Amino acid sequence: MTRTSDIIVIGAGIIGAATAYFAARAGFSVTVIERDLPAGGTSSRCEGNILVSDKELGPELELTRFSLDLWGGELAEHGHLWEFERKGGIIVASRESSLASLERFSASQRQFGIRTERLDADALRGHEPHITDRALGAAYYPEDSQVQPVLAASHLLCLAREAGAELVVRAPVTGFLRAGDRVTGVRTPRGDFSAAHIVNATGTWAGAIGELAGAPVPVLPRRGFVMVTERLRPMVHHKVYAAEYVDNVGSSDAGLQASPVVEGTPAGTILIGSSRERVGFDSTVSVDALRTIARNAVALFPFLERTRILRHYHGFRPYCPDHLPVIGPDPRAPGLWHAAGHEGAGIGLAAGTGKLIAQALAGEEPGVPLAPFRPERFAEGQGRGHGHAEADPEAPHSTTNSARESA
Repeated sequence: MTRTSDIIVIGAGIIGAATAYFAARAGFSVTVIERDLPAGGTSSRCEGNILVSDKELGPELELTRFSLDLWGGELAEHGHLWEFERKGGIIVASRESSLASLERFSASQRQFGIRTERLDADALRGHEPHITDRALGAAYYPEDSQVQPVLAASHLLCLAREAGAELVVRAPVTGFLRAGDRVTGVRTPRGDFSAAHIVNATGTWAGAIGELAGAPVPVLPRRGFVMVTERLRPMVHHKVYAAEYVDNVGSSDAGLQASPVVEGTPAGTILIGSSRERVGFDSTVSVDALRTIARNAVALFPFLERTRILRHYHGFRPYCPDHLPVIGPDPRAPGLWHAAGHEGAGIGLAAGTGKLIAQALAGEEPGVPLAPFRPERFAEGQGRGHGHAEADPEAPHSTTNSARESA
């Protein structure tokens, strides 16, 4: 027997959870299909960033502002559930050239209405007393925020279920139901499910799901590591990172890239990142990456040289070649929608993405134009050579097992 709802959301990570929440709140009947357990992918292997400070002018920054307004507005009454915190971000420059570039970057953001303040060396040390003596200045972004990502995904799913959504776990999608060219549902080992709209919110598995539906999108894995220190007295008070981080976020280089990102947590531990590298779904622990992350962090906060690392973890960011997520309906497979490819910004952009999908499905004008994120843009010649997901032997979301969210 086929179970029917208005919307099927494939994937119960942060993007799928937010989509289910806003769609259920809009009055749709929603079924969330998850191959394993909720928040078990990248949503459980990241820092929970909601950053405006690392976004250049353009569609992603516009989506970030929209999403941040939701985290701090419509979702604010629930913020305590996922430890929402406006901790502020600080981008540090230790070279005159970096300082000049940082000022130009911040000035362009201010023209878009982003709140940012220039800090000279003394003002920087007022904000972060333990910063390196080599730091010449910084840009301070009071809107940069944080959530606990697993709590955010889990509670958004709970709130969606309170609004009537159904969650089906351990149900990998093995195929799609069709009526002519139109996608009308999904097949799983737990039965068939039909809906007027199916949303592909599967993070780094999105390419495989798209391919299974005949509408591939070039969402590829980009591995990243995070280190966690022993508990300390408060030593780092904001999210602090080096100016080079912005360049790494926007790079398409497949090789290892690392720049220091350091922040304290309410528990007293310090999270240290970050690295990026395209190595497919290779989950091998990279000593080189960890060593580079540690060296960069010590250069930013010298006291870390005497601090013990308790553990490290890593995940795969869902990366798109043009650094924009894939959001919206796919005309190549009517009935199929995508909400994936957010790379390291997925936690922050989740609220905005879920709201946009719900608005569009309801026939409303989306709060941010969807055109820059349209799924078919890669089929127009931009993404040739990137259209196939890299193989992941552990990924049962597709019948071909041919693909597998940020750290």
